[in-house]
Parts: sequence; C-alpha cells; structure tokens
Amino acid sequence: MADGDAPGAAAAAAASPQASAPGPSPPPGWRERLRAGLVGTWASLWFVVGLGLLYALRVPLRLCENVAAVTVFLNSLTSKFYVALTGTCSLISGLIFIFEWWYFHKHGTSFIEQVSVNHLRPLIGGTERSMSDPASLSSSREGETGRQNVSECKVWRNPLNLFRGAEYRRLTWVTGKEPLTYYDMNLSAQDHQTFFTCDSDSLRPSDTGRDTNVLAYIKRRLAMCARKLGRIREAVKIMRDLMKEFPPLTMWNIHENLLESLLELQAYADVQAVLAKYDDISLPKSAAICYTAALLKTRTVSDKFSPETASRRGLSTAEINAVEAIHRAVEFNPHVPKYLLEMKSLILPPEHIQKRGDSEAVAYAFFHLQHWKRIEGALNLLQCTWEGTFRMIPYPLEKGHLFHPYPSCTETADKELLPTFHQVSVYPKKELPFFIYFTAGLCSSTAMIALLTHQFPEIMGVFAKAVSMISRTCVEHL
Repeated sequence: MADGDAPGAAAAAAASPQASAPGPSPPPGWRERLRAGLVGTWASLWFVVGLGLLYALRVPLRLCENVAAVTVFLNSLTSKFYVALTGTCSLISGLIFIFEWWYFHKHGTSFIEQVSVNHLRPLIGGTERSMSDPASLSSSREGETGRQNVSECKVWRNPLNLFRGAEYRRLTWVTGKEPLTYYDMNLSAQDHQTFFTCDSDSLRPSDTGRDTNVLAYIKRRLAMCARKLGRIREAVKIMRDLMKEFPPLTMWNIHENLLESLLELQAYADVQAVLAKYDDISLPKSAAICYTAALLKTRTVSDKFSPETASRRGLSTAEINAVEAIHRAVEFNPHVPKYLLEMKSLILPPEHIQKRGDSEAVAYAFFHLQHWKRIEGALNLLQCTWEGTFRMIPYPLEKGHLFHPYPSCTETADKELLPTFHQVSVYPKKELPFFIYFTAGLCSSTAMIALLTHQFPEIMGVFAKAVSMISRTCVEHL
C-alpha cells in the first residue's frame, strides 16, 4: 500500500480559484448566425414541401378511400384487440423508460437524446454536436473558464492521508468491501516512482534532489505519525520546522496538516496566522482552507446564534461575516456540508482527491468533523445557512460568484477515486431528460387505456369510433 505523503505529479500546476470568473463568450459572428438561420429555414421549407406533396397527391394516393377502409377495419375489431394493443404498448414503453432511467444514472445523459443528436441531427442538416452533448458541454466550459479552471480538474495527493495497508485490509475483512480503487492505487505507485526517482540516477546514485525529497518525506511522516499517536505539539513543531527548512515544497500542502493539528490543540490564533499566509488570492484553495476560515468566523458567533432571533432583529456584522465565509466555503466545495451535518455517511478517504469534488469532501470531513462538533453551535449555523449559497449561483457550471465556475469534470474523477459502494455526490443536480418523462407518461397512459378498455369495453369502443370518425372527417376536409 502506498504511503500517504508523496505529492502527486499532477499537482505541479496550481489553479487560482479566487480569481474572478471569466465573462460570457463573445456573440457568434455573422457566418454562424447565417448558417443557423439557413438550417432553420431549410427545416421549415422541407416541412412545407411535405405538406404540399401530401395535399397534391391526395387523389392519386386515394387517401379518403384508404382512411375509410382503415376506419371500417378498426370498427370491426373487438375490445380484446385494443386491450392487447395498449397493453403491449405499455410494456414496451415501460421497458424503454427503465432503460432510459438506468442509462441516465450511469452516464448522465439520455440515450435517445444522444442517438438523436449524434446520428439523426446531421442527416437533417444540423450540426454534429449540440449543446446537450456532454462532450460539447465539457469542451465549451473548458474554453470559457480558461487554463486555471482546467487545472482544478487535476487529481491531487490527499495531504491528510495516513492510513496503512493493514487498516484498509481490516475494513475489507469486516465489511467485505474494497476501500481503494485500482485507479487510486496506481496513482500512488506513480507518485512514488516520480518522487523517489531522479533523471540522473543512472549516473549519480546519491542524487542531491532525491536525498532532499527523502529527507522531507521522512520528516513529514514522522510529524503525521506523531499527530496520529496524540503527540500533537511534537507534530506541530516538526511541521513548522519542515515548512521553514523546505519553503519551496508548498505543493505538499503541509500547511493543511498544520491547520488540522492546531485545531486539535484549539490554538485558534495560530490557525488564523497560518490562514493569513496561505488563504491568499495567488495561492490554490482547498476545502481545508475555505472551511477552516469559515469555522473561525463561525466560532465567534455560533454559541449565541438563533435563527428566530436573527430573523427578528437581523444579522449582526460578525454574523454576516460568518455567513459569507460559509457561503464562500460551500461555493468552493458544495459536497462538504452533508458530511459535516451527517446527512451522508462517511467512508475511509482515498489516497488522492479531486479538488472541489466529493473525494475532497470525504477527506476533509473525515478529519475535521470533530473540530466542528467541538465548537458549540457551529454545525447549527452551518445547517441554517449553507443552502443559501445556491441562490447566488443559479448556474454554477457557467458562472461562479467568488470562484471560477464549478468544474464539470469532478463527477468523472470522483467515480474513479471513490469505491463503488459509495454513492458519489453530484453537483449541480442533473435534471431528468425529456425522454424519461415522455416514456413514463406514455407507459402510464397506455396502461390506463388498457385497463379502461378491459373494464369498460363498450364505452371505450364508442370512444375509439368517435376518434376514427373525427380523423376521417379531417382527411376528407383536406
């Protein structure tokens, strides 16, 4: 089992999510508008031509006679035929509905819509991909949010991970479930290969850069082991010395280990000093930084906070600051509150995380839930205010408030990093496709018609004859 400290190779480039969100994309040029107009004009023209041909050929095609023959045939059928017909339609539409539902929950899109967009739309003169295509959406958002937002989609090493193979194996023995994915373990193997190997190994076995990495790695492991054994002050001292001795190694996120240890000591002034240095607009953010900042501001007002009192007299300045800090943290990672409020069960955190994703939320809440519980009223204030964040960012994939738009790649990465028995949290909630509603309505309506035809054959027979007569009258009128 891989150890828990080697920095991921993908973590070299860091985003600055605090930067303002990019503006909307420029309007399309005249060529695009002309092409879109021509596509719509051709579609309307084909529809009008089809109606015209149908009207011109009504006599050669003997439409009236054919409709009359069909009407006579339908009138001669018994109610059992209609029961069988509507029952079969209900069964087929029900199977399509079940498949659509399964495909949507597995792939996040409608199968019928995907086939229509990729195969049918090009045949009628449309573009090969539409905005409903996930690949098109992903590429469009990446272009809009820029390179900084793309870097948020990289996988990072979990800085708080200190689980050993024996602990993971113990969970497997007890529950019969694998806590780590092969993708996560392969990333750990690649991390160690990159971390402990230098380009000049073949020429200089005792390469200076590798020795520095090994020394820093060992010291960090010692600090984390001391933290796990309850020797918190010793762990804090080792971490501070390590950060002074190797200041370029900020990508290791040792400050997140230091924040957690200082919170355990309840040294909130020292926590604030660390945040003042690392909660900077030019540095990459994390759930640990944003939620710790929110926790410190919540701590000053949470013990006396009451929703009833606040609604009656309004919020004080300190309470407004605390609520804004919570909104900022929730915007950065909207998955964390459900774990802190124990609305969703925790699992052992993975060895790698996706920033702003469910994997980071699991890793943060697993180690920081105790710190929120220790401060009286902190979770109560979080519960009362965290959902208000979503009113400020109604379209989080397109535009953020304090951070870049929420990256659309987190769900895919989290599904690779988190075990299969864990239900990955998805943000924002995806709306059900139109065809799921359509197939559900078709299945329900045909089933209801089949039941009514079976129970009241005479009435439904009269209804069917009336519908056929109306259809015949309309065709004859044309």
